[in-house]
Amino acid sequence: MREAGLRRHWSRGLLGSCVVATVLAATVSGATLSSAGSSEVNVYSLRQSFLVKPLFDAFTQETGIKVNVVFAKKGLVQRLKSEGANSPADLLFTVDVGRLQDAYDAGVTQAVSSSVLSAAIPTTYRHPEGHWYGMTTRVRILYVSKDRVQPGEIKRYEDLADLKWRGRICTRSGKNSYNLALIASMIAHHGEAEAEKWLAGVKANLARRPQGNDRAQVKAIHAGECDVAIGNHYYYGKMLEKEDQRAWAGSVYLVFPNQAGRGTHVNISGVALTKAAPNKANAIQLMEFLAGPGQTLYAEQNYEYPVKPGVPWLPQVKAWGVFKSDELNISALAELRAAAARMVDRVGFDG
Repeated sequence: MREAGLRRHWSRGLLGSCVVATVLAATVSGATLSSAGSSEVNVYSLRQSFLVKPLFDAFTQETGIKVNVVFAKKGLVQRLKSEGANSPADLLFTVDVGRLQDAYDAGVTQAVSSSVLSAAIPTTYRHPEGHWYGMTTRVRILYVSKDRVQPGEIKRYEDLADLKWRGRICTRSGKNSYNLALIASMIAHHGEAEAEKWLAGVKANLARRPQGNDRAQVKAIHAGECDVAIGNHYYYGKMLEKEDQRAWAGSVYLVFPNQAGRGTHVNISGVALTKAAPNKANAIQLMEFLAGPGQTLYAEQNYEYPVKPGVPWLPQVKAWGVFKSDELNISALAELRAAAARMVDRVGFDG
């Protein structure tokens, strides 16, 4: 009965909605979801297919365990909640600590106790009780105009509120998850009053209303619309891959802020074991693979940094600069997101 129920969830509940299912090369086309104890694992993923497919292919090659995946841009936490104990999903893959915390807050995860995970992943990058684990790190850097800003002119996130940058800064929406995490880090380090004063100063220095994605901000620097932009580091590599975007990347240099102090703000991509998890043992095995043998491959797919200490960085990424990371526990960012969102509204950041 349970296996039939899982098939119904997979074929009707997922494919019949806005969520698009994709079966990777690691799975057999047309296969149904596995029942507990079989050699499969089922993943709900908010990470794009081309980023995770090589990881799952490598895992299948090493273990013989097939990986079935549903990809979606949003809504998977809500789906897990509505499916409850009958959910076919074993793991939730996502980016940003806030989304992992959303899954925990919704009650759709369970704790994992694993000596492999504990040894590989620093406490800074995992849930205190093991409900989610970071697998890669990504940093929120400053993209700075080569032509209009001298090296050393801007060194800290705090500098973004300085009057000298009036009309010279670009960023995406303050409500974007990456910006909310950055604002949350400012609250954690400076307190809410000082962080709000800073955010109001950044708003006053914007060259235009917040819009677009991180790459769009670098494009704006290239076009002369602004001189400094806030963005995640890996977009630099993505722009260099594309012929029509290389000029954007060529117009900027990268600044890893706060190197003389607390270090650059860090976020994660990560994974959580679902509460229902019909293939729990296989799911934990996949988590351990990604935290161990799969670390380099996982990080390389998106120019990210391995979360496991000592794992070599991709040469291109290392060439962008070695930096000091903010050691603030990533869980604190998740807890302060709501306060950060209210602050964005109070200062009218997106208006």
